[in-house]
Amino acid sequence: MQPRTCISQSDMGFELRGGWGVKVNETIEAMKDQWKSMTSMAGMFIMTIFLGITIQPYWGIIPEAKAFGAEGTTQTRFIFMELILIGIFTFIIIWLARKNFEIIIKGFILFSLWLSLIYVTGPYVELILELATGEINYSFLIALALNTILMITLWRFPEWYIVNLVGVLVGSAVITMIGISFVPILIIIFMILAAIYDHWAVNGSKHMLELADTMIDLKLPILLVAPKDKNYTFLEEKGNMKVEQRKIPNPEDWDDPQIDTKELPKGGRDALFMGLGDVIFPGMLVISVLTFLPASGYEINSFFGTIYIDSLLVALGTLFGGLIGYFGLMTQVAKGKPQAGLPLLNGGAILGYFITVLIVFGPSELIQEITL
Repeated sequence: MQPRTCISQSDMGFELRGGWGVKVNETIEAMKDQWKSMTSMAGMFIMTIFLGITIQPYWGIIPEAKAFGAEGTTQTRFIFMELILIGIFTFIIIWLARKNFEIIIKGFILFSLWLSLIYVTGPYVELILELATGEINYSFLIALALNTILMITLWRFPEWYIVNLVGVLVGSAVITMIGISFVPILIIIFMILAAIYDHWAVNGSKHMLELADTMIDLKLPILLVAPKDKNYTFLEEKGNMKVEQRKIPNPEDWDDPQIDTKELPKGGRDALFMGLGDVIFPGMLVISVLTFLPASGYEINSFFGTIYIDSLLVALGTLFGGLIGYFGLMTQVAKGKPQAGLPLLNGGAILGYFITVLIVFGPSELIQEITL
């Protein structure tokens, strides 16, 4: 009996023995099938960081807005403290999820998001009021009311576009909050340590996959969602990051004419997911560049303050490097297997930073003075 379009034993054997051409072709085909969702995710990546760039001039000149004050911007110990807090937060959330305390997780995270949003809604509400009425009275209260409406909407109807809207806003707020608080070299140290932790958490202990499952089940915007189909709904999504998505037939069935390669899912899930941290870490280096590199070059006047072209060029180079890392990441994600995003994303952003800061400022501004 002649099989139709099945996977032959010889073909599969060639692939498993390391046929690079076959593997590359499969990756290209998988990326072609998912280019819309990948492009959508890249758009959210850029939009989050761009939104942070727009509000950086507003917060960058306020010493009280820095997480550890003006003196803490060069102190290394605060970076280690931040990393330890991330680890503690992750394990507490996983422990609560295992004990079925989902309502506590959801309430705490929604409250944290509600507070964080003020970093992005505050400046824009103030701007709109000033343009419309010439005054900024009650802008803070209006921003909090807007944040409350967003949280209620997210709680009652956590569809993917609501999750993404809140995720982009929160992401821009967090990258601004941290980016204005530390000089670039400290952010880079933070990014390297976080990338190592992310690799271990995804490929070693795999507890990061468990955390992602919890966030998906609770429909919380600690991740971004890029549907692969227009009929997709996040409301019915279940966390299954630990499940291998690409189904390979049993070797005994390779010559079975009933097995068709078209039935094998190329991209795994019905949507592409990316943790918000994968956007936040490259993004906060972009914001740090704008905040702490020398104010030189042509002045760009924005609604919220002045941006200098030299630091903006380095910031854009950092963002471009992150996008190169994103493309590398997508070549792996296209296969349907969860990947640690930070090694590639952070690595690309750091490389982009080093190259562009050398071109624009020279080696004198490559590394800033820091203390313990």
